[in-house]
Order: sequence, then C-alpha cells, then structure tokens
Amino acid sequence: MELSQIGKKEVDVQEKDIRENRLKNPMDNLYKKNVLLIVHDVYQEFNAFPLAYGYLAAMLRKYGYSVEVYCMDVFHYTNEQLEKKLRNSTYDLIGAGFMPARFEETIVGLCASVNKHKKDAWFFLGGPGPTPISEYMLQRLKVDIVVLGEAEHTLIELMGAKLGKRKLADIKGIAYWEGDRIKANPRRPLFRDLDALPWPAWDLFPMESYTNSVKLSGMDEEEKMMSVITSRGCTDTCNFCYRIEKGLRLRSLKEVIKEMISLRDTYGTTFFSFEDELFVFPREKIFEFESLLKENNMKISYWCNSRAAIFDEELAECLKRTGCKLVNIGFESVDQKVLDNMNKRITAEENIKALEVANKVGIGLGLNFLWGFEADTKETLWKNVDAIKKFNQFDQVRTIRPPSPYPGSPLYDEAVQKGLLKGPDDFFKRFKNSDLMTVNFTRYSDEECYKMLFEANKELVLHHFRNTTGDMQAAQQIIDGFYRLYFEGDYKFRGARQYDKDSHKKNIKDKKESNGATESSVQVEATVA
Repeated sequence: MELSQIGKKEVDVQEKDIRENRLKNPMDNLYKKNVLLIVHDVYQEFNAFPLAYGYLAAMLRKYGYSVEVYCMDVFHYTNEQLEKKLRNSTYDLIGAGFMPARFEETIVGLCASVNKHKKDAWFFLGGPGPTPISEYMLQRLKVDIVVLGEAEHTLIELMGAKLGKRKLADIKGIAYWEGDRIKANPRRPLFRDLDALPWPAWDLFPMESYTNSVKLSGMDEEEKMMSVITSRGCTDTCNFCYRIEKGLRLRSLKEVIKEMISLRDTYGTTFFSFEDELFVFPREKIFEFESLLKENNMKISYWCNSRAAIFDEELAECLKRTGCKLVNIGFESVDQKVLDNMNKRITAEENIKALEVANKVGIGLGLNFLWGFEADTKETLWKNVDAIKKFNQFDQVRTIRPPSPYPGSPLYDEAVQKGLLKGPDDFFKRFKNSDLMTVNFTRYSDEECYKMLFEANKELVLHHFRNTTGDMQAAQQIIDGFYRLYFEGDYKFRGARQYDKDSHKKNIKDKKESNGATESSVQVEATVA
C-alpha cells in the first residue's frame, strides 16, 4: 500500500470515530491536544528523523502538555487531509518549521490550509526559514507568531500565554501580531545546558519509517539508522551560511552514549548520523568518544561532519576505529581567492591536506564544493572538478552547485546591498532549486554559467559511474536531469545523489574486499579520466 494511502486511511478512521461518537455539543467531540507539530512533506521516501520536532515535543511533554506530531514527510498527507484533520480537532498551538528552500513549494500552501481551520489555536512558525525575516513571514503568511531561534523554552512560555498565565509581551524570542501591527520582542538568551533538555520524544513518531528509510553509504542493508546530535552550532562564519543561534555548545558525551544505547535497545539502531555541524570539535572530544564506546562495549557505524583545518591523520584514524564510514567536509573550493571571498577561514593547502589524509587512512569522504562566487572563474570550476576526481572514493555521486544567498546569511545581505536582490519576496520569487543560481555573483552570463556547470557535472557523473557500477545508462539519466534543470526549467530535479541508489553499493563491497584500502580508487581514476 502506498504511504499516502496509509495516511488517508488513518484520517478516515479518525473522522469515522468522531462521527459515530458525536454528542449534542459538537465541540465536545473534537479531538483535543495542547499542541500539534506539523512536519511538512519533502516529497521523497527517505526521511531522516526531524530532531527539532523531537526535542520540542519532548520539552512540551516534560511540562505536562499533550503533543501530537503530524508527519506529512512520512505519510505524504496532502493539505486537504490536513484540513480534514483540523476540522475535527482542536489545539492550543499549531506549529511548523522549515528551511527557506521549501517556502514557495510547500509552506505557503500549508499555512493557508492551517489558517482556514485552526479555530482559536495560535499558529506559529520557527526555524531557519522564518527567523531572520519574521516580519515578512507574518505579513505574507498571516500566521500568529514567529519563534526566533531555538524554541524549546519559548514554546513552554507560549503555552502559558495561551492559557492566560502570562502575556506575549513578556516572552523573549518571538515576533507576533499586536492588533494590526507587528511586534518583535528581544531575542531569548542562548540556552547552553544541552544536557538539561529531554531526549527527543521518539515514541510520538513513526520510528520504523525513520530508522529504515534512509540508507547511507557504508550501511549494510539490514542496518537501522538514527539521527543524533552531540552539539549545537558552529565556530565559523562562512558567508553563505545562516544559523538561528551563534556559538558552539556541547553535550556530555556520556549522555550521548546513554541516548545511543537507548535507541539501540528500543529501536535496533546501530548506524548513527551525527547531525552536528562540527562533530569533531574540539578534537579531544573524539578520543573521549572512543574511550566511552569501549567502556560501554558499543560497536556502531556512523556519519559525521568535520572541518578540513582540524582533520589530520591522527583524528581520521580515531574516527575510522570508532566506526565512522563517512566524514562530510565543506571544502567548497581549492582556490584561495574564492575561499577568502566566502570567508571560509581556511587555506587551499589545508583543504588539499585533508583530502590526502582521507585517502591515506581509507575513510569515506563527503566532497562538498560550490561554484559561483564573485571570485570564481572557469579555471576555479575545473580546479574543483580535478580535485573531486583525484580524491573521490566514490561513496556518493558528487557534483558542484552554486551558492544560494538564503535570507539571514551575509551573502544575502551582500546581494541586497549590491542591488542583486530587492528583499525576501524577490528571493523567494527567484529561488527554484538549490542546484540553480538564485543570484548570479560571477562575471559570466547565466547561460555561460549553466553551460560550464553542465559540462563540469557531466564529467563528474561519468567519472563516478565508470569507477563504480559501469551503468552508463544510469549516468546518462542523471546527466539528462541536469540538462532539463539548467536549460528546460525542470525544477523537480533534486541533484545527482537523489537519483543514484546503487552505485555506492559496489564501492562498499570493493572497500570491504580490499580491507578499506583507497589507493586502488586513485589508480583507477588515472586510467579512465
């Protein structure tokens, strides 16, 4: 049965129960919870656990509030199904969070549906999408409140205000309507004691779907995966990034291990995706992590994120010993002028050194590169292509995309200052897909940029498949997808990795047979380039 059919069946059963048990007062029959959290659809069958919602639900429940999570991502509920649910339910708060890339595609319609049937609930939005442009969001979407930054403690106070125990004016970290004008309260001080937060409320989510749907490079088919964090925030200030809070805060690794053991014992998860932006910082943390895994007799596999400047051989060896299958690093470029242009605070030599270390140690590497900054040229694009080809271990299909100046990022501010963007409304009208240029910062025309990106990504896709499955028909399908995206306006194309399900499996098998050696992949590259 299709997931959307499952979702429809659940909604229909709920409606039938309400109809059959209707009392004289219709309001007495409505399904009642304090808070409804809506996880919007992302139109794919592989969905990582939405950690932010898990933490919010757990915090609300800790303070005695009833919570329901409506997982449109897993069950692909339509907005019409959401409206049916809201007609037959009543809540104090209804909330959703989102990244800016999903705004026009998903959030505008979802908000219209909620607004039609929210009754007297307060409808709030949060996350990286609305936080930096809260006034625009309130005006455009007609929601009641925008939560600014992390929301765990703010929602507790919002519930208090909804129940008449406090005033909105006294709650830090929100923007809201006061009559016919918008008021933005001061930001809430950064909450640093992450260990004081309850673990995510996993039991409120369809965990079987979340633990089984995502298959990452390095996973065995039968393994179950779960997302975990050991920290929040980042130490860096790249100009294309926006974060809802500043600074880096760490959890106790002992608490993290306890959480992982609970996930293993409850849901059978042995593969973990550490969603920290900077899992490996500070570096002594990784060696403590190794000791704690040994103490608790835990054998796991995982993905994590690192920064090239601190990724040396000692650290890489420790990561590999503890079960790390792939380290994601935002290299972005191997040209120094471009790195300086994006305020990367790293040298091209440090990027190359990290690439060499990963190949020497034999640990999987996420090769993330961008092209399309003011300092970029045709030559810098092909320097990036050559670097990917030279150091690729073929864990994933890796291609190059342009930077997106998301609202709140320094790059967005730069675009506005230079007259390349008029504001948030202009951004959302222009943004179609993260593999397309929302703003052209280069010296080239749009047509020239897309021709260069097409040739570069075509070369990378062909190179990947020549060194994995040899399925050139699959390679051509991805290349055709890029062509339709760049030149025919097919915005549904979501990048190469979304469409390649099998090529990394051959590479995993090859790695196991060669006991993790990577020299062979570099030698193959030389024969087929």
